[in-house]
Amino acid sequence: MLAIVVDDMGKGVQEVRSLLDIGVSLTFAIIPGLPKVRQVAEEARKRGQEVMIHLPMEPKGYPEQRLEDNGLLLRYSNEEVAERVNGYLKEIPQAVGANNHMGSSFTENREKMAVVLGILKERGLFFVDSKTSPVSVGSDVAREMGVRTAARNVFLDNIQDVGYISKQLTQAANMARKRGSAIAICHPHPATIQALASQLPRLKEEGITFVPVSRLVQ
Repeated sequence: MLAIVVDDMGKGVQEVRSLLDIGVSLTFAIIPGLPKVRQVAEEARKRGQEVMIHLPMEPKGYPEQRLEDNGLLLRYSNEEVAERVNGYLKEIPQAVGANNHMGSSFTENREKMAVVLGILKERGLFFVDSKTSPVSVGSDVAREMGVRTAARNVFLDNIQDVGYISKQLTQAANMARKRGSAIAICHPHPATIQALASQLPRLKEEGITFVPVSRLVQ
């Protein structure tokens, strides 16, 4: 089983339509506050695809490394963090889970992650750790708190080149065959959409089962 999470959704509707037209199960992680959040979430749910909140979290190097204005910063009080996360959930009620957008600093902080995960637990949502930091505590804290969780295995499109992305997809598929399942993350770049459209039907024919990421959280 292979779950493919498409991050950074919500800027436009055309990307979600192109991805839905591929005809395999994908999971869409939507950044709250982007202009087409509601339309993208509705479009995905209407076509039976899963929606997550793509939680904007403080990266290393902030503020030189930019983050959305509505993001979660380490200097915020726990109350402010909670208020923002509740706001995201209100904006994207279709969400069944969440993963981190950026967050290489935030996901290393146990206290702040516990605040976020506590709210997800209350709502019955799962958490996928995008692993933007190799020492993220996200999935560890989630497990300790009883939040269903999983972690990203492969990034598909760090290089926006169709050939490169196709190779990364093959790597993700091989990992899924070896381990039984894998989670890959990508973004709605033109090269990525092109690679997914050409490779996913082929991988499906070769025996890969594409599943929503909720199937792989434990």
